[in-house]
Amino acid sequence: MGKRGSRSQSQLLNTLTKKQKKHLRDFGEEHPFYDRVSRKEAKPQICQLSESSDSSDSESESESEPEQVSGYHKLLATLKNVSDEEEEDEEEEEEDSIVDDAEMNDEDGGSDVSVEEEMAAESTESPENVALSADPEGKEDGEGPPGTSQASPEEFTDAKHESLFSLETNFLEEESGDNSSLKASQDPFLQHVNKELKEKEIQAVATNPQTTHELKWPILGQLVFSSKFQKLETCKPPKDIDLKSLHLQKPLESTWTKTNSQFLSGPQKSSSPFTPLQKELFLIMNSYRDLFYPKRTALKNGEEIRHVYCLHVINHILKANAQVLGNNSRRRSQKFGVGDDDDFRDQGLTRPKVLIVVPFREAALRVVQLFISLLEGDSKKKIIVSNKKRFQGEYGSDPEERPPNLKRPEDYEAVFVGNIDDHFRIGVAILQRSIRLYAPFYSSDILIASPLGLRTIIGGEGEKKRDFDFLSSIELLIIDQADIYLMQNWEHVLHLMNHMNLLPLDSHGVDFSRVRMWSLNNWSKYYRQTLLFGALQDAQINSVFNKYCVNMQGQVAVRNVPMTGSISHVLVQLPHVFQRMEAENLASVIDARFNFFVNKILPQYRDAVMSHTLIYIPSYFDFVRLRNYFKKEELNFTHICEYTQKSGVSRARHFFLQGEKQFLLFTERFHFYKRYTIKGIRNLIFYELPTYPHFYSEICNMLRATNRGEEATWTCTVLYSKYDAQRLAAVVGVERAAQMLQSKKNVHLFITGEK
Repeated sequence: MGKRGSRSQSQLLNTLTKKQKKHLRDFGEEHPFYDRVSRKEAKPQICQLSESSDSSDSESESESEPEQVSGYHKLLATLKNVSDEEEEDEEEEEEDSIVDDAEMNDEDGGSDVSVEEEMAAESTESPENVALSADPEGKEDGEGPPGTSQASPEEFTDAKHESLFSLETNFLEEESGDNSSLKASQDPFLQHVNKELKEKEIQAVATNPQTTHELKWPILGQLVFSSKFQKLETCKPPKDIDLKSLHLQKPLESTWTKTNSQFLSGPQKSSSPFTPLQKELFLIMNSYRDLFYPKRTALKNGEEIRHVYCLHVINHILKANAQVLGNNSRRRSQKFGVGDDDDFRDQGLTRPKVLIVVPFREAALRVVQLFISLLEGDSKKKIIVSNKKRFQGEYGSDPEERPPNLKRPEDYEAVFVGNIDDHFRIGVAILQRSIRLYAPFYSSDILIASPLGLRTIIGGEGEKKRDFDFLSSIELLIIDQADIYLMQNWEHVLHLMNHMNLLPLDSHGVDFSRVRMWSLNNWSKYYRQTLLFGALQDAQINSVFNKYCVNMQGQVAVRNVPMTGSISHVLVQLPHVFQRMEAENLASVIDARFNFFVNKILPQYRDAVMSHTLIYIPSYFDFVRLRNYFKKEELNFTHICEYTQKSGVSRARHFFLQGEKQFLLFTERFHFYKRYTIKGIRNLIFYELPTYPHFYSEICNMLRATNRGEEATWTCTVLYSKYDAQRLAAVVGVERAAQMLQSKKNVHLFITGEK
C-alpha cells in the first residue's frame, strides 16, 4: 500500500509543471487555477465563528486544532525531498525578508504583536516576533534599554486599526463649495507638489551657479535666500497672520491656538496665535523652502520651535492623506475607463512622507504628545491613539531615577531631561482624527528616529540585512538639535543623508498609476523640504545644508554673526594667548595642528613648574593621537574621555588635583555628557577651539574651583587657524576674530577678569 501510494504521488508530481511545483512548494497547496474540480456538488457546511475569531492569530489556531494532512501536503513533502538544495536557498532568503520586515516596525517590538500585523503576515510567522536589539553594545534581540517596561501582548491587539489607517481602503468626500478650487489653487502644499519640473531644469542644476539674496527680518535677523534653479524668489517678513490665509487643514485652525497658548501672553494672545519667532519660521516652512536655523536652544526657544514644526508636519500629512482619500472617492464614483489616470497621481513610491530626527526618546515623546494635542484640541471626543500605553512605558521616564543632588548648569538640565536613550525608531500613522503608534514603517506616514536607530536599519555596504526603501519618498525632513549629533556620531547623519530619496529596490505593493511623475523620475530630492535646527553655526552642519538641500523652492539660512564672544563670560583674571598655526588647506589642518602642538607648545610645558596642565581636546581622534604620543614619550599624564569608567575618572581627578600627574587630557564629549568640575587647574591648553562657545568660559572658570592664591601663575593657550573662523568669532566676537585673521601676528593676548 505504501509503495502504491508513493508511486501515485510521484506520478501526480510528474504531471505538474515547473510553475505548479514552485507554488506547491511555497504555499503547500496547488494553485486554485489548476484545481481539479469534481463533478459532484459538495454539500455546503455551516460553521459558527466565535466572537474573538476575527482577532485570533494563526499561531493560536494551529495550537488549538491540529491540521489534517492533505494529499497536497504529502506531495509537498515528496517535492521537498527531491529538491533539498533549492529549498535551503529559498528558506535563507525567506528568513532574511522576515528579519528585514521585523526591523522596519521597531527594535523594541519583540513581545508586543498587534493583530493587524499578524494578519498582514498571511499565516506565516509574524515578522514582529523577530526584533532588532535596541542596545548598541550587542545585547540579545528583544531586550529593551534600561528603564523601559515591556508590556504584555494582550494590550496591543488592535485589529480594527489596520483597515482604519489604510489609505487604499478609506474614502473621503470631496469638499463642497464654490471656492474649493480657489482654495486649492492658493494652497502652498498643492502648489508645491503639483509643480512640474522640466528635464532641462534638472540637468542645469549641476552647472548653475548658486544665486543668493540677503534680507533682514525683525526676529530671525540676517537671512540668506539661495537657489540653484534659475528663478530665486524671496519673501518679506509677515506683519499680521490670519489663520485662514495659512490654509491649515481642519481641525488645526481651532486646536493650534490652545496647543500654543503656553507661549502667548497678554495682548499677544488675542492678536496672533503665533509668537513673533514662530510667525517668521512658519512663513518660511509653509512656503516649502529649506530652512537652517542655528539659534535653537533647549533652554530658551526649543519647545517654541518644536510646536511650530509639529504644526507644519500635521498640516502636511492631513493634506496629503486627504488628497489620497478624496481621489479614492472620485475613482469609486467614476465609471470604468472614464478619466485620466494622471489626475489621480497623489502618492510617492512608499507611504512614509515625513522623517523627524531627534536625539533622545524624550524628544520623540514630546513630538507625539504634540501630535495628539493638535488633533484633539478642545474637542470632548478623544481621538483614537493605538498602543499609547506601550509608548508611554518605553519613551517615558521615572523622575525618581534621576539623582536628587545632581547639580549641573541649566542648559545641561534642559538637554538631558527625561529618557535620554539615543537608540530608537517608531512609525506613526495618521488618518483623519486617529493616530496609530508603532505602525510598520511601510504603513506609516511619519517616522521618528534617532541617527543611531536609523543607522542600524539602513546598514552599510556589503551587509546582508539592510533596508532604506522607506526613505525613498520622504517629502519633509526635520533634523532637530543637530548640534547634539556632533557629540553623538556625525557619521550617522551623513550616512542618512546619502540614502535619502533613492529609488526603492522593491515595489512594496505600490500602485504605480497613483505615483507622482516626479517621484517616478527620481526627482524627489528636488521636492523634499529640509528643516535643520541647531544651537550653533558649525562647518559640518553648514556642509550638510549646502550639499544635500536642493529644494526647487530654494533655501533660507539664518546667518547672524556673534558681536560679543563667550570670552566675556570668563570671570577669572586670566591671560588668554591665541596662537595661530598655518595650514595649506583644510585637509592638512589636523596634521598641522599636531605638529605645531608637539614642536611649539608642548616644550613650554614640560618643565615641572608648569604642572597641573589641562589639555582640552574636542575631537576624539586627536585625543587618541595625543594619548599615544604621551605614552611614547613617557610623559607624566592621565586622561579622561567619554569611554573612561567611573573609577578611572575618580583616580584621574585625584591624581591631577594632588599634582601626581602633570598633564590631564580631557575630551569635549566627556564634558558635554558629564559637566564635572575639574579641580587643580593652573594651566589651560585648548588644542582646538570648543564646538560650543560657552564651553570656553566654563572651562576657564574651573580655575576658581581651587583658589589658593595662585592667580598670578595661571595661563591659557589657544590654538587656531584660518579655518576656525566661525568658532573663533563665537569665542572672541566677530570684530576681534576678523582682526586676528587679517593680522600678520601669530600671537594675540587678551586678559579677562581685570579689576
